[in-house]
Amino acid sequence: MKWFTLLGPGLTTGAADDDPSGIATYSQTGAQFGYGQLWTALYMLPFMTAVQEACARIGLVTGKGIAAVVKDHYSKPVLYAVVTLVVIANTINIGADIGAMAAAAQLLIPAPFVILTLLFTVFILVLEIFTNYRTYSKILKWLALALLSYPITVFIVHQPWLTVLKATVTPHIEFNFAYLFIITGVFGTTITPYMFFWQASQEVEEEKAKGLIKNGKPQITWQHIKDMRADNTAGMVISEITTWCILLVAATVLHNSGVKDVKNAADAAKALEPLVHSFPNSGFLAKLIFSIGIIGLGLLAVPVLSGSAAYAVSEAFSWNASLNLKLKKAHGFYGVITIATLIGLIINFVGIDPVKALVYTAVLNGVAAVPLLFLIVKIAASEKIMGEYKSGWLSKTLLWFTFIAMGAASMAMFFAI
Repeated sequence: MKWFTLLGPGLTTGAADDDPSGIATYSQTGAQFGYGQLWTALYMLPFMTAVQEACARIGLVTGKGIAAVVKDHYSKPVLYAVVTLVVIANTINIGADIGAMAAAAQLLIPAPFVILTLLFTVFILVLEIFTNYRTYSKILKWLALALLSYPITVFIVHQPWLTVLKATVTPHIEFNFAYLFIITGVFGTTITPYMFFWQASQEVEEEKAKGLIKNGKPQITWQHIKDMRADNTAGMVISEITTWCILLVAATVLHNSGVKDVKNAADAAKALEPLVHSFPNSGFLAKLIFSIGIIGLGLLAVPVLSGSAAYAVSEAFSWNASLNLKLKKAHGFYGVITIATLIGLIINFVGIDPVKALVYTAVLNGVAAVPLLFLIVKIAASEKIMGEYKSGWLSKTLLWFTFIAMGAASMAMFFAI
């Protein structure tokens, strides 16, 4: 039970990582390339864990979010570039997630897409602005349990386990645009900018709630760092197990039956049909489970996306920033949340299919993450900023490798066009 009480920002961030963009990207990857990218879930785990540990450690040690740390130690052009990058990436991600939620709801409700996107947007904004986020997120995590349908389906469907094991541990790379495009998306939806800012800011929120910040400085020990690492590792492991299961289910159910392009939400929902194949109306049940997962995770992820953008902007301009503050005490913070969400809503009316938009968003995040990773590596390793809690050799090695690998994937994709 003591271990369970340690779970906090790391677990929440890991859950938010498997948002609608993640589900769509992993489903498309499995459908398009079969078992060819299963290895990414295993090999990304240590790098994803290292990146999020560094972000959480920055927040824990400095008592500030990443944008505030950049403001204190780097030039204004660097600060504004960082904030602009995360706001643009997050806003597009918000739009894609809202569209995916509406498309998933259409599998169950014969309502116009426009009406559903408006309803979801209003619902999210009202709850995010006027409800305590801790209470809100606890409710939504129960909806996110629909993700368990993927691990269950893994063991219901007959799997060629030797092939699956080999594909999981043996990297397979193709040097063509289609492969490099989707693998950049897999990287981008797994090691993604909004997670960097969100986890750092949430560690600060936790410190404030526990009274650990005295005279503007956190009073922490190595035990706090160890507790954070336990929480972070648990969240990332759960996230990557889920990723592996989605990839595997899509490969076995979709790719192996000839479905190699996930065109819409109904196509993605077909991956869950084996879970309920013996029940009457199995097609509808699969759509129901898929829709609950997409909508629940979307309702959880959109506040994370808009919240992390709002933290970044507010820290840059020294505004009050917290999802636990009332509207009258944080006008600028909630203003950014509202504007980012509304712009995200508008993006849905440019004519891009919601499922395709999710994949494109993941690729954008994969590209945007590269310069942000460079800054995180530098900040986490700085003795001036981090003191005795600066990155050790293992953290620095993993972080630099992540930066190089994601940068190389992005560059290779552009060269392959």
